[in-house]
Amino acid sequence: MGKNIVKVKLDIIFKKLFEDKNNEDLLHDFLSSLLDIPYDDIKQIVIQNSEILPDSITGKFSRLDLRMSVDNRLVNCELQISWEEAYADRSVFYWAKLYTGELKSGEEYDKLKQTISINIINFNMFETPDFHSVFKLIDPKTGTQLTDKCAIHFFELKKINKQVNKNNRKELWLQLINAESEEELDMLQQTNVQPIQKAVMIIHQMSDDEKIQELARLREKALHDEASALSSARKEGEAVGRAEERASAMERMRKDGFSEEQIKKYFPD
Repeated sequence: MGKNIVKVKLDIIFKKLFEDKNNEDLLHDFLSSLLDIPYDDIKQIVIQNSEILPDSITGKFSRLDLRMSVDNRLVNCELQISWEEAYADRSVFYWAKLYTGELKSGEEYDKLKQTISINIINFNMFETPDFHSVFKLIDPKTGTQLTDKCAIHFFELKKINKQVNKNNRKELWLQLINAESEEELDMLQQTNVQPIQKAVMIIHQMSDDEKIQELARLREKALHDEASALSSARKEGEAVGRAEERASAMERMRKDGFSEEQIKKYFPD
């Protein structure tokens, strides 16, 4: 039986893997692969939110994303483990905040940068077998693109092929993020793809670090507590909604001349 490994799909581990200055080559290759940007075309990557504070790790309803300036682009990468209602709307909202956030008062609109959101999600969101979906501002009738400054990507981990293909760098990175066992990491290690091999080695090192293991445990617990709280709130809201509907229907029946005895037959206690 293999040892327990830290999971890169856990946002704190994802950030630790890619924010380290010694791993700039990994982040470079990751972005190049996921966004289909030639490796040599990316000249500079600056992480804008590298700090992870303790309350960010354990706090409920907190988001740990990776926000970057990639040459003249703004790129935000977020991992979402649990399904969340209106996640599509939330992703558009956060894209819009990032897009407008750096425009200073008085600056011309042409100063707005190309803004790219990467959403790596651990649930199925779209009715397509493809794990990668990207949305842009395009006229559906003509295919004309309004601007190239908007791109919102979704990568659905549940649709990732388990079969390792060393020639598909995009899928290799997502398989690495999706890995939950030492056996899966070993298969990726055997591809002899240098950035993937280095990432696997770092994951093993983090898995042997008791402090990182504890941080991962606390973060996983916080995310579980958050999911449970949201689920409970949703169920409570549904119950209140049903009660209000019941009361409204009973009142309508009274106005229509139904007796209390008749109403009780439709709505027994």
